[in-house]
Amino acid sequence: MPKMKTNRGAAKRFKLKKNAIKRAAAFKNHILTKKSPRRKARLNAPHYVHSTNLDSIRHLLCLQ
Repeated sequence: MPKMKTNRGAAKRFKLKKNAIKRAAAFKNHILTKKSPRRKARLNAPHYVHSTNLDSIRHLLCLQ
C-alpha cells in the first residue's frame, strides 16, 4: 500500500501545535488602511481550528 500524501495546500495553511491546530485569520491580507489598528491586532492574535473541523483537517494533514 502506498504512503498517504499530505495535502500541500493544507500543510501551508495549518501549523500543528501541542494540543491544537493553528490557523490564520481571514481579512488580514489586503485593504488594511480602512481597518483600525485594534482590529488588525486582533487578527494577528492566534486562532485555532474549531473542534468540529479537526477531523477533516487531520485527514488532510495525514495525522490519522
